[in-house]
Amino acid sequence: MSTSTDYKFEGWAGSGPESIEGNLKFIEYEPKQFAEDDVDLKILYCGICASDISTLSEGWGPLGDMWPQVVGHEIVGEVVRVGSSPKNGIKMGDIVGVGAQCDSCLQCHYCNKDMENYCSKGMVGTYNGKFSRTSEGSKSYGGYANYWRGPSHFAIPIPAGLDPAEAAPLLCGGGTVFSPLVQYGAGKEAKNVGIIGLGGLGHFGVTLATALGADVTVISHSARKQKDAEELGAKHFLITGDDEAKAFKGHERSLDLIICTSNAPDMNMAAYLSLLKPAGNFILVGVPETGKLPEISPATLIFSNIHVGGSLIASPQTLKDMLELVAEKKVKSWIQKWSMNKVNEAVPSMVAGNARYRYVLVNEDNGGKL
Repeated sequence: MSTSTDYKFEGWAGSGPESIEGNLKFIEYEPKQFAEDDVDLKILYCGICASDISTLSEGWGPLGDMWPQVVGHEIVGEVVRVGSSPKNGIKMGDIVGVGAQCDSCLQCHYCNKDMENYCSKGMVGTYNGKFSRTSEGSKSYGGYANYWRGPSHFAIPIPAGLDPAEAAPLLCGGGTVFSPLVQYGAGKEAKNVGIIGLGGLGHFGVTLATALGADVTVISHSARKQKDAEELGAKHFLITGDDEAKAFKGHERSLDLIICTSNAPDMNMAAYLSLLKPAGNFILVGVPETGKLPEISPATLIFSNIHVGGSLIASPQTLKDMLELVAEKKVKSWIQKWSMNKVNEAVPSMVAGNARYRYVLVNEDNGGKL
């Protein structure tokens, strides 16, 4: 076991909601106590996720004593310290990734079924969480930083040949859409898949559903992103405009599965659900900051035998499966790189909606390549 501790844990931290305006501060912090199944990573890349913004802005609720907050849960780094009982065959020098979850009880029914993201005792977020299995009560810190420490069970080896910078946003954004695509049979039982919204999540929805063999329809407010959708692999493009019911005439019962990446609280659900075939599934992955689901009539569900559900992030095994598929099919992430030293420019640009389609912070000091 390596015992090297000649490095500091430092990162870009928010101390209040105004941090998303370019006010992150570079601080030193104390990570969890090192456990024998832990690894330390020298961070090379970290994606900027919409969840980072919702957390820092307190859009999902006040953080209270969880400030200061180092966010970032799309981490790729080099293993620089390994405990005596590492998981996933991890060894010194490996390039691995960490997504939105960094721990769970690892003992309950769901953890034993490769569903750690639904752990009965609650998942520990890669940031804004507190460890309970080891280092009880220690705070979790994310990837806008130089180093990361956490359980090796949640560190996923990056396949050879896969660009580590492109792999970074797959670890949350990609996994979040891949999980329901696989669960509901995209490319198998669900031959025709709709993706609502062509943003950070939506663009992964298109590429991954296509890689799984599905015929993909992008559903978007305007024609502005139609060319991008087609380049990403979509075969069809539906423009909602301001009247979804009118826009969807003639397309009723055309889709087996819809993945909704939008978090708009005022969607015309009856119109969107009309696109589903009987036994079809409408799965939400975008979380509205309002916390409310658009109104749905029970009759809409009953008379068409359609189902509305939700899906969280991916489990470690699902992330492994996704990365293998991406490497095999040579799926490309559409990323824009930012030096981590310019995080206070990158975050406001993300807030402004400028990403096409994922921003990735590059830790040049650690050897990341712009």
